[in-house]
Amino acid sequence: MRFSPIFDPVSSQATAILRVSVVGFVVAAVIFVGVTVWVVYSLIRFRARLENPEVEKPAFGNLKLEIAWTLVPVLIVIFLFAITARGMRLSDPPADRDPDILVIAHQWWWEIDYLHTGVLTANELHIPVGRKLLLRLESADVIHDFWAPQLGRKIDMVPGHPNSLWIEADRTGAFSGSCGEYCGTQHAWMRFTVFADTPDDFGHWQEAQRLSARVARLGRPLAGQQLFTQLTCVNCHALRGTQNVARVAPDLTHFASRTTLGAGVLPNSPPNLARWLLNPQDVKPGCLMPNFQLNTGQVADLVAYMETLK
Repeated sequence: MRFSPIFDPVSSQATAILRVSVVGFVVAAVIFVGVTVWVVYSLIRFRARLENPEVEKPAFGNLKLEIAWTLVPVLIVIFLFAITARGMRLSDPPADRDPDILVIAHQWWWEIDYLHTGVLTANELHIPVGRKLLLRLESADVIHDFWAPQLGRKIDMVPGHPNSLWIEADRTGAFSGSCGEYCGTQHAWMRFTVFADTPDDFGHWQEAQRLSARVARLGRPLAGQQLFTQLTCVNCHALRGTQNVARVAPDLTHFASRTTLGAGVLPNSPPNLARWLLNPQDVKPGCLMPNFQLNTGQVADLVAYMETLK
C-alpha cells in the first residue's frame, strides 16, 4: 500500500505541517472515541427497565462537571492554536532577503527563472540538497497554486500579488508538484517536478543550463532549425544565444534535457514529441500552442532539431 506523499516529508517545512496534522488527528480521534464511549455507556446505564418502569428523576446542576466540560475544550483549542502557530512559523518563515528563483505560473505550465545565474527553464525545478532557497511566486493570468506536498505548504499565486515560499530538501530525489487551484481546462496537467540534487550535481546542471542553444550543422537537425525559424515558433519560444528571446511559451534552449512534455502530460521522448508537434490540441486540448498542420516530414525535421537541444 502506497501512502500519499504528504506522509513522506523531505524537508523541515513539510515535516512541521505533517506534525500539526497528526496531532490534530489524534486529538480529534480521542475526542470522538471518548464521546462515543460516553454515549454508549449512557444508553446502557440509564435505559428504562421493564421491571422498574419508573424513570429516575433527572438531576439539575453539577458545578464541577460544568466547569470541566467548559475548561477542557478551551484548553484543547488553546493547545491546537499553539501547535498550529508554531507549525506555521516553521513551515513558512518570513522572507528576509531577495528571492533566489522566480516561478511564474501560466495556463498551463511553469516558468522558472534562476535570478542570480540567469538560468531559465520550464516545469522542472532543480535545487541543491540541504540549502534553503527563497521562491518568488507570480501568476501571468489567473489564480494558480504552487504545491509540492513532500517539500512544504501550498501557496496561492495571484495575478498582481507576488508571494514568497521557502523550499529545501533533506535528501536527493525527484518530487512531484502540481497546481492546487482550479485554473481552467488543463488544470489536471499543470504539473512540475522538483529535482533535489547533490550540491555538485546542481552546480553541473546550472553550468550546462547557462550554455547557449546548440546550432545544427547538417541533415534533418539543420532543416528542423530552419523550419523552427520560419514558423511562428520564434514568436513564443526563446533560445539562449539567438535572437529568439520571447517568453510567451517555455524556453527551449535545453528542451531535450527535460523529462516531460506539456507540464507532465507526456514523457519527453522522440515519438511523444512527434505526436505533440503533429497536433498539440489532441494531446492537451485548450493549450495555447496551435496546430500548425505540419506534415510528417516537417515533424521529423523538428524532432531531429529539438532532440539536439540538451
